[in-house]
Amino acid sequence: MRRRGNSVAANPILIGAATVLVVIVAVFLAYNANNGLPFVPTYELKAQVANAASLVDGNEVRIGGDRVGFISAIVPVTHKDGSVSAELTLKLDTNVKPLPDDSTLIVRPRSAISLKYLEITRGHSRQGFKNGATIPLRQATPAPVEIDQVFNMFDKKTRDAQKVNLREFGNALAGRGKDINSAILDFDPLLRNLTPVMRNLADPNTGLGRFFPALERTAAIVAPVAETQAALFGNLATTFDAFAAIARPYLQDTISGGPAALDTATRVFPYQRTFLANSTAFFRELRPGVAALKTSSPLLADAFTAGTKTLRQSPALNQRVGDAFASLESFANDPQVPLGIDGLTGTAQALAPTIANLAGAQIRCNYLAIVLNNAASALSDGDTANQGNWARITAVPGPIGVNGEAGPAAAPGNGAAVGKNGDPGTNHLHANAYPLVGGYGQPDACVAGNERYVPGQAVIGNPPGQHPTKTTKVPKDLNGDPNPTPAG
Repeated sequence: MRRRGNSVAANPILIGAATVLVVIVAVFLAYNANNGLPFVPTYELKAQVANAASLVDGNEVRIGGDRVGFISAIVPVTHKDGSVSAELTLKLDTNVKPLPDDSTLIVRPRSAISLKYLEITRGHSRQGFKNGATIPLRQATPAPVEIDQVFNMFDKKTRDAQKVNLREFGNALAGRGKDINSAILDFDPLLRNLTPVMRNLADPNTGLGRFFPALERTAAIVAPVAETQAALFGNLATTFDAFAAIARPYLQDTISGGPAALDTATRVFPYQRTFLANSTAFFRELRPGVAALKTSSPLLADAFTAGTKTLRQSPALNQRVGDAFASLESFANDPQVPLGIDGLTGTAQALAPTIANLAGAQIRCNYLAIVLNNAASALSDGDTANQGNWARITAVPGPIGVNGEAGPAAAPGNGAAVGKNGDPGTNHLHANAYPLVGGYGQPDACVAGNERYVPGQAVIGNPPGQHPTKTTKVPKDLNGDPNPTPAG
């Protein structure tokens, strides 16, 4: 009979010990799997991030959602300016080596219970990080947004405002399904046209990125007057309530007519620019007159007071004027009137040269008024014999002598006159058949009645060197002026 040989499989103790050893090795490998398996080569890098954001040793490193390594260590780093950041030690699979040196990092949440991982966005550079190199802090971008930061937006004021918005929007949209469908249909051309608009807004040259920081600064500036602005909106609500009462049809018609009015204004306003410029100059020149109204306004007030009484009597005057115009109409329709007007026209044309001369004589030298004044003086009271007044309109004879003007003469008087005292040499002819009276075509001289006697010689015509421009004095008290001044 053959004896059974010694076999390991026949020894239960050895089998149990081997099983326990295998289990221990498996548990060890499983426990350290996140920290890398032994004897497996890795690609080690260091990465700086502004904040580790709850990362822990062993968290995954992913590229495009695929796990490519893990974080083996996290240590704080103090920079020269005193700021502190976190430095991560990454152990990556060798198949991502070398990582392009323009790659970026961001810490992202893996779940809602604060489990995080490091995501690497692979760059396009041809140069890569060497084993043991450090990814600089500037490439840890964009800044991560934590879930608690998102939830912190919904504070009590925001939640209350959202309740109001949901309720108001719900009331606004209730029963308006057909209108919403029509709006969505109309959105189609809007969105097509919106594409180039959004492309322009996305262009860096548009500067939209600077708009929101500027808007933030503007909000900070107007924050001190927030209550005043709130009161403004409250007052606007009152104003819009008043507008609501006249929205239809008045405001609606106004808005409907707005485009046509705007077209008209666009066409007409350039022409009104000249009018406005002239109006500006007119009112500028009117300022002295308006300033003068300050002193003349009492007189104007009295004039308006008197004019009010006169205006009340105007209806009766208008009635009489109507009767007068009716009579004038019947007179104008009389067939004899044109004949009389033709005769008057001919008379006026014939008298035009005479009137022109008489007008100049009156305007420049006041001869007509002097004649009438002297004629009236002839009939007024004077001296005892009433000789002084008559002397104003009667001819005064010349001196008596050889060929004197007082009688027949064989030649012009030229001396040998005998005066009152027997003075010789005063008998000289002074005759002016056509004196200067300021008439048409004559100089402004009033010689008639103003000639001064030229002794020692005969003078026929206007005396040389004599050009008086005024006639005799006419007292202005004839017209109610107590201070008489020379006429003419």
